[in-house]
Amino acid sequence: MSKYRIYELAKEFNTSSKIILDILTKNEITVAKNHMSTVGDPEKLILKNHFSVKKSNNIVQPNSAVKKDVKATEPNHSDKQNSHLDHKKNEKSPNFNSKGNNNTLNNKQSSTNNRNKKKNFNKSNQNDKNKKNHNNQVKPNTIEMAKPKIIQLGGSITVKDFSIKTGRDVSEIIKKLMMLGIMATINQEIDLDTATLLAADFDITVEELPPEADPTEIPEIVDDPKTLVLRSPVVTVMGHVDHGKTSLLDVIRKTHVTSREAGGITQHIGAYQVVCQNKKIVFLDTPGHEAFTAMRARGAQVTDIAILVVAADDGVMPQTIEAINHAKSANVPIIVAINKIDRPGANPDHVKQQLAEHALIPEEWGGDTIMVPVSAKQKIGITELLEMVLLVAEVQELKANPNRAAQGIIIEAQLDKGRGPVATVLVQAGTLSIGDSIIAGTAVGKVRAMVNDRGEKVRKAGPSTPVEVLGLADVPEAGDILVSVDEKLARSIAEKRIAKKRSDELAHSQKVSLDDLFQQIQEGNIKDLNILIKADVQGSVEALRQSLLNLNNNKEVRVNVIHAGVGAVNESDVMLSSAANALIIAFNVRPDANAKKIADTENIDIRTYRVIYEAINDVEAAMTGMLAPQYKEVIQGKVEIRQVMNFSKALVAGSYVLEGKVTNSSSIRIIRDGIVVHEGIIESLRRFKDDVKEVAAGYECGITIDKFRDIKEGDIIEAYTMEQIKPNSINN
Repeated sequence: MSKYRIYELAKEFNTSSKIILDILTKNEITVAKNHMSTVGDPEKLILKNHFSVKKSNNIVQPNSAVKKDVKATEPNHSDKQNSHLDHKKNEKSPNFNSKGNNNTLNNKQSSTNNRNKKKNFNKSNQNDKNKKNHNNQVKPNTIEMAKPKIIQLGGSITVKDFSIKTGRDVSEIIKKLMMLGIMATINQEIDLDTATLLAADFDITVEELPPEADPTEIPEIVDDPKTLVLRSPVVTVMGHVDHGKTSLLDVIRKTHVTSREAGGITQHIGAYQVVCQNKKIVFLDTPGHEAFTAMRARGAQVTDIAILVVAADDGVMPQTIEAINHAKSANVPIIVAINKIDRPGANPDHVKQQLAEHALIPEEWGGDTIMVPVSAKQKIGITELLEMVLLVAEVQELKANPNRAAQGIIIEAQLDKGRGPVATVLVQAGTLSIGDSIIAGTAVGKVRAMVNDRGEKVRKAGPSTPVEVLGLADVPEAGDILVSVDEKLARSIAEKRIAKKRSDELAHSQKVSLDDLFQQIQEGNIKDLNILIKADVQGSVEALRQSLLNLNNNKEVRVNVIHAGVGAVNESDVMLSSAANALIIAFNVRPDANAKKIADTENIDIRTYRVIYEAINDVEAAMTGMLAPQYKEVIQGKVEIRQVMNFSKALVAGSYVLEGKVTNSSSIRIIRDGIVVHEGIIESLRRFKDDVKEVAAGYECGITIDKFRDIKEGDIIEAYTMEQIKPNSINN
């Protein structure tokens, strides 16, 4: 009986010693303890049967080479048995002799040799199988991935990223680019148009992605009309100095307060509420139209209705006209309060006539402007004025959704010594509550406390409610939009706004000026020319306005006079020009010191003139630059390609000038069989080894074409130049 070690059987059956021991243990054979233990033929037979059953049941083997090993090792057992029987027979044989002993020895040696040969054969089979398994594992990696038919691109893309998106090799893409005349490296960017052409060569459709949202902007919430409810109107009082704005506001504030406010306003926060007919009206206590414009310059639309105060004994004054222009520019309805009607010499009809000249026609004259005679001193007409405000508000149907995240606007902001940054906020939509995370401009924080216009602490503020808010980390600017958002989002947006503000400060926003107006037009920054006119006398103002408006004969250009007045250029004029991005033309007047300082800060172009036609000529010249430039094509000559010479660094077209001339700055088009195959420019023009500026008809030359290599003998190069047609006048 032969003996076999466990590790030898593991090799024979191409498995591990542990698995052999586990199989023997399951068959209640406890002789084997470790890999050096020995077992006999019965135990080997059990193992053989075990692996044969696994083979017949198609169960995955620990290693596929076991199958062949089992078959290959079958003869070993029979050989051993045969040699053993032969040995016994020879022992029992009566003719036992030395020859028989030699035969027995020979048989043993032959069986040993056979066993060794079969072991070697098994090893070679096992190696072959392992190689096949290895090859089978490699094959799945060579399967080609499916090529996309549609890709999405948002703009410029590097060659490497384009190859990843299209599933093409980088070298293949670079080759295609070279065929298009573009020399690009793996990390070089190609524009969207080039990427679209490349993708078309690969039968891939490019879909352009929508532009990315501005990370500094908070997405606007679109309210369902069903959720909107009526809100209180917001009113701003404007007018000329000493026409009674402050007196009128004081009267409204003192006579139309609730019973709890009988003692008067305890807290002045820049905005307050009054009650008329059980309806609230919010008044912004701002210093006239200057602050109104300052807010509008930051993109804020605060006011629903503007009350224009005009003194009945003084009439329309320069600041009155400015206030009208400000309100019209903001598309805000105007209610005129003709104040001081109790004074001797008051003439409301004259005031109405003056206002009619500025397109404010009273209702009794067939217009749509409400005009109410009032007296702040005698408290006459105050209730009627407030009723008219409610009427206009009712027509406008002012609504907001109170059940959403709060959004409002900063009216005023200051740094208080005891309370820190304090901001007066007019809530425009939603409800602001204690504990809300808020962001206003670059300032973020949480609402720690809110105080209303009566000095009372409140926990919530709905639409059209002015409140003082405590809790911001920094002082925001007047006109900033306040929004209630998630704290993490608020901090993220604030960081991005700060970074954007820094970059904007580095590249300071450039206001319009006559010097660089045409350049800004080419960049697409401006199309209309807004002008503010100031002169010494009214006659000059009207003459200059009419002359400038007469330039509006060309459809491509429009002069827009946003304001015209008499007197020096003041701060209000500069702020209006900043909001409307306008030029200031000062005729026989000069800007005062404060106006000049603000103009320098805001980059407002102030032009001063003493002769009226000089101002008109300058504006006409600027508008001429605004016209879309017109070009005409001038053919310079024709060149025939007679030989294509390929050098290591360039592809040279050996050419002959048929007619005209060709210059090294010419634009060219290549014509093949009557079809234009390429338009571009000349990279270099040579005669023999020298670079030349031009070659005339009847001479030969060598031409290399920029970013194009598909040239053939017999192609015609047509050289041309584009000449701009300069308009002589705006009226052409």
